[in-house]
Amino acid sequence: MKIEQYTPAEERLFYILLALGGLVSALGLAAAYYMEHSGHVVTGMTNQVFWGLPHVFGIFLIVAASGVLNVASIGSVFGKKAYKPRAPLSGLLAIIMLAAGLAIIMLDLGRADRVLIAATHVNLTSVFGWNMILYPVFFGLVGLYLWTLMDRRMNAYYKAAGFSAFIWRLVMTTGTGSIFGFVVARQAYQSAILAPMFIIMSFAWGLAVFLLVQRSMYAWNNMELNPALRQRLKNLLGTFITAVLYFVIVYHLTNIYYAKETAFEHFILVSGGVYPLLFWGGYVVVGTLLPLFLLYHPAIWQKSGAVSFAAALTIIGGLCQLYVFIIGGQAFPLEMFPGMEVTSTFFDGAIGTYVPSVPEILLSLSGIGIGFTLTVIGVRVLRFLPQDDVAMLKDAGYLHD
Repeated sequence: MKIEQYTPAEERLFYILLALGGLVSALGLAAAYYMEHSGHVVTGMTNQVFWGLPHVFGIFLIVAASGVLNVASIGSVFGKKAYKPRAPLSGLLAIIMLAAGLAIIMLDLGRADRVLIAATHVNLTSVFGWNMILYPVFFGLVGLYLWTLMDRRMNAYYKAAGFSAFIWRLVMTTGTGSIFGFVVARQAYQSAILAPMFIIMSFAWGLAVFLLVQRSMYAWNNMELNPALRQRLKNLLGTFITAVLYFVIVYHLTNIYYAKETAFEHFILVSGGVYPLLFWGGYVVVGTLLPLFLLYHPAIWQKSGAVSFAAALTIIGGLCQLYVFIIGGQAFPLEMFPGMEVTSTFFDGAIGTYVPSVPEILLSLSGIGIGFTLTVIGVRVLRFLPQDDVAMLKDAGYLHD
C-alpha cells in the first residue's frame, strides 16, 4: 500500500503536530537563552552537581540514537528481510535523535559557539575529544546508509554501508559510556562494565522509541502492524529490557563487593531519598517489571496499545535510571583522600542537593520537541512509512498460508 496524498484531516493534524513540536522547541531555546545570560545560578546545579536534568535527557537521546539504528542493522547486517522496510525510518530517527541530544548538551554547557574550538582543536587524550570524532562520523555513515537504501542506483552498496554504520554505532556508544567509565574521582562512574551496559541500554531504549514512532505513523495512516511482526518486535524489546536489568544487577553487585563502594551503594539503593525511589520505583518497577509483564502476559500483549505502552514505560524507566546514575553519582560526596578524614568549609563529605529548575526542565523537553518536529517533517516529506510486502513476509517465515 502506498500513500499518494494526505486527506484534509491529515493535513490539519500535520500542522497541529508541527506547531506543538515547534512550541516546545522554542520554549527550550528561550530557556537556554535565559540561562546563558543569567548564568547557571538560575538553575538547580551547583559546584557538586554540575550535570543536571538536561544532561539526563541529552545522554538518553544520544544513547537511544545508537540503539534505534539496531532495527536497520537487523535487516542489513543480519539479513532479516522483515526489518528491511523499517531501515529508512530507523536511520532517520538515529540522525534526528543524535542531533537533538547534542543540541541539549551544547546549550546546557553554555557558550555553544565554542564547540567550533573543540572541533578544530581535538584533544585525543580526552574521552570528550574522542566524541568530537565519533558523532560527526556517525552522522556521515548513517546518511550514506540512507542514501544506499533510498536510491536504487546505490542499492548494491547498502549492506556495506549498513555494516559500517553498525560497527560505528557500537564504537560511538562505547565512547559515550567511557565518558563516565574513565572518571576515576566518582565512585558511581569508574567501572569497565559501563561501556557494554550503555550499548545494551541503547538497544532497549532505541527499540522502544522506534516502536512508539512506528505505532504513531501507522495510526496516522490508518494502518495496522502485522501481528506476527508485532510479536517478534515485542519479544526483542523484552529481551533487551531483561539484558539491561542483568547488567544493572552486575554493576551494583560489583560495587557492593568492594568495601570502598559500600557507602555509595547504600546511598543509591537505600538512604539517598529521591534516588532509591527513582531506582526501585522508576526503573525497576515502572521501567522493567511492568513492561515485561505487559510484553509476556499472553492475554495482554495482543491488546491494542499494550506493546506501545510497554515501550513508553521502558523510556520512562531509562530516564529514571540515568537520573539516578548521573545526578546521584554527583550528589554522593567525593572521596578526596582515601582512608583519611577531610574537613573544610567547602561541603567536604556532604551530600549534594539538586532540584531541577523550570529553565532546565524546558531545555530538557526541547530535545524531545526538536526530535519530534524533525521526525514529523521527515516522515511527511520523505515518506519513511514502513510498508510490508506480504509475499516477503511469507518468504521470511513470518506468515503462513
